[in-house]
Amino acid sequence: MIGFFDRLARPLLRALDPEDAHSLVIKALKIVPVPRARPDDSRLAVRAFGLNFPNPVGLAPGFDKHAEAPDALLRLGFGFVEIGTMTPLPQPGNPRPRVFRLDLDQAVINRLGFNSVGAGVVLPRLAARAGQGGIVGVNVGANKDSADRAADYVRLIEQIAPVASYVTVNVSSPNTPGLRELQRASVLDDLLGRIVETRDRVARNAGPTPVLLKIAPDLSLNDLDDIVGVARMRKIDGMIVGNTTIGRPPGLRDQATAKQAGGLSGKPLYALATRMLAETYVRVEGAFPLVGVGGIDSGETALAKIRAGADVLQLYSALVFRGLGLVADIKAALTDALDRGEAAKLSDLVGMDAAAVTAEDWPV
Repeated sequence: MIGFFDRLARPLLRALDPEDAHSLVIKALKIVPVPRARPDDSRLAVRAFGLNFPNPVGLAPGFDKHAEAPDALLRLGFGFVEIGTMTPLPQPGNPRPRVFRLDLDQAVINRLGFNSVGAGVVLPRLAARAGQGGIVGVNVGANKDSADRAADYVRLIEQIAPVASYVTVNVSSPNTPGLRELQRASVLDDLLGRIVETRDRVARNAGPTPVLLKIAPDLSLNDLDDIVGVARMRKIDGMIVGNTTIGRPPGLRDQATAKQAGGLSGKPLYALATRMLAETYVRVEGAFPLVGVGGIDSGETALAKIRAGADVLQLYSALVFRGLGLVADIKAALTDALDRGEAAKLSDLVGMDAAAVTAEDWPV
């Protein structure tokens, strides 16, 4: 049933402006009863960051930015949903148009700029669904005009810990000027120190809330060395690799749209994001789990992400081109891999190819 309506609606949605199509889907999820997807094979269950995921296929932030429909999305079969990016105060983001499809490349460019209704709206929504179960993480970011961006993150950790399954510290969006400077080792060390202290302090009342760090795929390996070193020293709970890229691979076919400013996601990001995932995996040395995201558009690419080092996965852009049926396709492919005897459980596959991936030529 889900697949039927998905195939019916997708041509209509693709005919609309990307942001208008997105808004229409969110409205539909809020009012249309969503049937629950069939139960997951128990072998797809994953434990990471102290959480029990029914399957490793998660919805990346950017889809449900304001926590309007997380439970409907979980019923569609995702193992977890990450909402956001949420900022402390409301902000409109960048002027429209700010989302662009590259249909020939199965890619998307966005320069949304952390458009958010603010914590004051999102927090009550999360509190209201607290008894529903399911893993709902919250991606947090600083306000564009904040005088103290580190204080924004600390404030959000304090507020969100009681109602979030986990919190992602987003310092890697390319669409907020200066934000990626927070990835510099000295600045990041101070930021994560304050965040971890806050996490531990509020845990006395709110319980443990895993804190993940989301990084850019455009880092140099020297920068990655520093970031992983800081993350391990500060004992964060995990990392997400990675955000959108400011680069433009030379093989893009839609060269006109590719000139738009913003972060590129989708199929062309896969090679770079997967290489950065493997590079991160070998540096983390099992200190904490990783989330693999960027260019996942099939069961094959999902399995390759796991073998490159991902404990769990996130996708979004591919849904624009492949539809919601992709979620079931990926889970079926992972189950098939286990049926073929590649491993007894998914965790046995994590990082199996990481060393080999890091030995390949750098992706272009």
